[in-house]
Amino acid sequence: MPFQFKKTRLPDIVLIEPKIFIDERGFFSELYKESEFKANGINGAFLQVNRSMSKKNVLRGLHYQMDPKAQDKLVFVLKGEIFDVVVDIRKGSPSFGHWVAERLSAENRHMLFIPAGFAHGYCVLSDEAEFVYYCSREYAPELERNIIWNDPVINIDWPIKDPVLSPRDLNGKLLELADNNFFYKNCHSRESGNPS
Repeated sequence: MPFQFKKTRLPDIVLIEPKIFIDERGFFSELYKESEFKANGINGAFLQVNRSMSKKNVLRGLHYQMDPKAQDKLVFVLKGEIFDVVVDIRKGSPSFGHWVAERLSAENRHMLFIPAGFAHGYCVLSDEAEFVYYCSREYAPELERNIIWNDPVINIDWPIKDPVLSPRDLNGKLLELADNNFFYKNCHSRESGNPS
């Protein structure tokens, strides 16, 4: 099997470790294989791929895109290291407002699958980091929302102090005031990648 799929503390969030084939020429690994992902409960195709570069102490998030164009995401790092955070924002979820974090780096080559119904953000730990995310829906700016990175109820234990933030992220909303049309029953019952 070219991947190991590991459930996190939030079971819908999956840490994916691709198998790396190394020889004297370098290495090879698969980033995505539909049959393997489907066999591990991750359904649907990716319609848009984004790449960003950020400098040390930059924090991006916590972002999400609402229904009817909510996005599942598959994220990983090409260069550097980040602290990647996912927050459950599905109303009625037993883990609403809970978060999980993973260190993703070019060295460990780990990936994270984030289904719709979760807010996502990360901060850069290395001098710079290049980050890639595959999205199940195309970007829809009218449905993009964000939650403030330091929401006291969520209480994320970020590993950096005084992050570099965009004006939009600096003025994100508190979770309790954020515009959000995700409900646990709907998100939990629908197939990943096929928002209703």
